[in-house]
Amino acid sequence: MNQNYIKPDNWSIIEEGFDTESIKSSESLFSIGNGAMGQRANFEEYYSGATFQGSYIAGVYYPDKTKVGWWKNGYPEYFAKVLNAPSWIGINVKINDEVLDLNTCKKVAEFRRELNMKEGWYERSFIATLQNDIEIEVSAKRYLSLDIDEVGAIAYSVKPLNSDATIKYTPYLDSGIKNEDANWEEKFWETIQVKEENNQAFIVAKTLKTDFYACTFMQTEVALNGKSLELPTNVSEKSTYISFNYSQEVKANESLTIYKYGGYTVCTNHDKYELINAAKKALHEASTLGFDTLLENQKEAWAKIWEMADITIEGDVKAQQGIRFNIFQLNQTYLGKDSRLNIGPKGFTGEKYGGSTYWDTEAYCIPFYMTTKDQQVARNLLQYRYNHLEKAIENAEKLGFNNGAALYPMVTMNGEECHNEWEITFEEIHRNGAIAFAIYNYTRYTGDYSYIPEMGLEVMIGIARFWHQRASFSTAKNKYVILGVTGPNEYENNVNNNWYTNHIAKWCIQFAAANIEKVKNEYATDYERIMQKARVSDQEISSWMEVAENMYFPYSEQYGVYLQQDGFLDKDLVNVADLDASQRPINQKWSWDRILRSPYIKQADTLQGFYFFEDHFTKEELEKHFNFYEPFTVHESSLSPCVHSIQAAKLDKMDMAYTFYLRTSRLDLDDYNKEVEEGLHITSMAGTWMSIVEGFGGMRMKNDTLSFEPRIPEQWKGYSFKVNYRNHILKINVTQNGTSFELEKGNDLVILVDGKKVAVSPNDLVTV
Repeated sequence: MNQNYIKPDNWSIIEEGFDTESIKSSESLFSIGNGAMGQRANFEEYYSGATFQGSYIAGVYYPDKTKVGWWKNGYPEYFAKVLNAPSWIGINVKINDEVLDLNTCKKVAEFRRELNMKEGWYERSFIATLQNDIEIEVSAKRYLSLDIDEVGAIAYSVKPLNSDATIKYTPYLDSGIKNEDANWEEKFWETIQVKEENNQAFIVAKTLKTDFYACTFMQTEVALNGKSLELPTNVSEKSTYISFNYSQEVKANESLTIYKYGGYTVCTNHDKYELINAAKKALHEASTLGFDTLLENQKEAWAKIWEMADITIEGDVKAQQGIRFNIFQLNQTYLGKDSRLNIGPKGFTGEKYGGSTYWDTEAYCIPFYMTTKDQQVARNLLQYRYNHLEKAIENAEKLGFNNGAALYPMVTMNGEECHNEWEITFEEIHRNGAIAFAIYNYTRYTGDYSYIPEMGLEVMIGIARFWHQRASFSTAKNKYVILGVTGPNEYENNVNNNWYTNHIAKWCIQFAAANIEKVKNEYATDYERIMQKARVSDQEISSWMEVAENMYFPYSEQYGVYLQQDGFLDKDLVNVADLDASQRPINQKWSWDRILRSPYIKQADTLQGFYFFEDHFTKEELEKHFNFYEPFTVHESSLSPCVHSIQAAKLDKMDMAYTFYLRTSRLDLDDYNKEVEEGLHITSMAGTWMSIVEGFGGMRMKNDTLSFEPRIPEQWKGYSFKVNYRNHILKINVTQNGTSFELEKGNDLVILVDGKKVAVSPNDLVTV
């Protein structure tokens, strides 16, 4: 049974009623971020119950030493932890010296949380009866500014209801924090300085090993019934902690509010010796504007994002809420402002997995950012990989490859592999293919070929060299094979000839060779520079092509399908539908050994290849493979339902497409995988967007032309979305009666709709 306590709403995530069992889940679901930092929805006031405290700064990490019982050559030296940053949100509260703690209150009533996605703020309210029988009404609103992305703001109000009371607020900063995923109670931060000045507080701390310096800061104001108070500030300092202490007599039904501005300045953006001065500047800017004006600016900033990124769905509130939640979290995680950053699988909502970059970015996220923002954002994501090319070459060298062969990491913070599971580090090499595919995907959609001669071709050459060296010749098969791999389906490890891996390896080599020739003919200066650096000869390219043209692909004549890997038919092929429900999810019920021997597929594997390379196959071939593999797929990866939704829509299996869409869009809201308390599945959220735009909308590139094959679930009255295609803003509106196209920006455009050419002109509604 999935969780079902989030109230359906078009624009907000809403929880009503206080339930200690859902605290951690809600801390994930109500998380906020602004691309530069983020935080789980922890209570501002003290809470003695089970909680997962988490605040995070983009790009800051800790290289936790890899520790295994038996060290193997090639293991990464460390596992990169996403670090819980020093906390700035805390505001302890006492009422007549009684600590406000929802875990010990006599009664908690009218508890409500709201994450307003349209305007970018989070609010919580409740009425509590304390052990001293005083009843109080509390409301707290906070947001992380998109305009001043080093600053967040909180307005926290307490109103005594049944008697006068003395209210004490203790806003604080704390650098004595630890990670939820700390293995041995490790210490990640060293506090350098604790300082108070002019009603502002600062803690400067640095990470151990990586020496990231960060200043955590705060400034506070207190108001009674909306009027500012000048209260004496009592300061308390410890080695890793600083607090202000305010006390005020408050009559019944009067409201005492504390405004707190806080956040981080980091050495990645400022000189490490100027972090306090930078914090003062940010605080001055924020406090001068004030909480309400800063909030209005926040609403305007989010309105601009939604103007382009929104997807509307008529007639299905849960589906609408789901897609907006996904779009909202993607924008909270990454806005494309900084090419040094990337899209971590948990974003700013948790610490699981570690690292900031997986193949998810190239396979799932780039289409979303490329289409809903300026193409420069997607180009920044590609540049991120180019900037890490030398590290990718080093990663390959550690495993015995040479001559500039590049193996991009499965998990990374700085380009270096930092995942310590052997079946991932050594074997899940298909990630290399996603990097090259993203370059192809970007250039075909944007028409911006310049990335390839400027940066992309060097990446392709390194990847092609890797695949050439990784393949080996089988005399028995008289073909080239790729042995000992893990495909996208991580429920099979150390298999031979994973079809998806072999197929994308062949494609990568052919793609690199074709672009070497194109750059040679059309970009002579770039070609000369690249060849001098990479030293690729015609003979080397010929040896690559020998591998590509003679790649082995396992195939079953019996079933008429490509096999996921050589031994797939040796398994006991029992469909998922025939599994007892008590055995699901298998990753929580079965031993790893049993999973590896089963036919069950964690996520699209062979079908991932059919998704990437749809134009390599007929619709009939897709249907045959979909019908064969989907019944074995348990969808225990967040990346699985979206691919299946897209393909089900392509095959007119609309009931399945809709079911898979709901699963991907509400994966976290409904906690399908029973793990949302660990954080959200940020990168798979881009797949939710793809499920509508590429699945139901049928958007593709065909012969250098934008193409649509719109479909609509019977549960919906209509849906609409916008795409930024080569600086044309095109709005698509699909109803049960037809599809309309409106060009909101750009010159005349010819598109394909169900295979037929349709001309669209500015501000001219075309209905098909």
